[in-house]
Amino acid sequence: MTDHIQFTRIDEGVAELVLNRPEKHNAISPEMASAIRDARRAINDDESIRAVVVRGAGEKAFCAGTDIGRLDSFKDAWDFRNRVCYATEFRRIKKPTIAALKGWAVGGGLEIAINCDIRIAAPSTKIGAPEVKHGWLGGGGQTQMLTRLVGYGKAMMMCLTGDTYDSEQAYRMGVVEQLVGEGEEVAAARSMAARIAGHTAIATMTVKEGIRAALNGTLDGASRYENDLMVLAFALGNQRKGIDAFTSRKDG
Repeated sequence: MTDHIQFTRIDEGVAELVLNRPEKHNAISPEMASAIRDARRAINDDESIRAVVVRGAGEKAFCAGTDIGRLDSFKDAWDFRNRVCYATEFRRIKKPTIAALKGWAVGGGLEIAINCDIRIAAPSTKIGAPEVKHGWLGGGGQTQMLTRLVGYGKAMMMCLTGDTYDSEQAYRMGVVEQLVGEGEEVAAARSMAARIAGHTAIATMTVKEGIRAALNGTLDGASRYENDLMVLAFALGNQRKGIDAFTSRKDG
């Protein structure tokens, strides 16, 4: 794994994935994309990890997207098509993910953030989808996830203008779930991750699966899937934690 991607366990049940290329605003190279895929596999395979914090190193950026200077390393369009799509690797993480945002979160950096489950932002955060200004669109879920997060009109506005938005605007539009003070975003993300990791993996992963199903199917089909997930959690005995806790309080 390249030093530009750091994957560590920071607390019981909590891991942290750091985009560590601050001199380039944490822009993603092909090598970093492969390392993100490796980290995603390690996270999914490690049963002790129940929540993940995603952050960028340095003070100026969460992630400025793809390192455009490295696009020429792809030999042709087919090679580029079959690249590791680093943003969608975050969507493939099975555990709950929390993005701690500061500074630039644009292009592929925005796509990383919106492929995570929860976003916490510092006042310095600047989000945007500037690809239209370069003659293309984002290929890592930009149009798909933004539309699901903020709705048709706001997604159109963001993707068609290529404008940059500050943290307050991002919060009002629904891209960001929580605003915190400058420099507090990582601690807030870690605190939330620890709260999530305090629940069982069966509970949190089935919740994530159920909510993701709402994005992909009809209400009736997704509702049936949600019920099946609950039945699975019960079949695995996961409900005992809540029942036993309730019973002990009642008896006490």
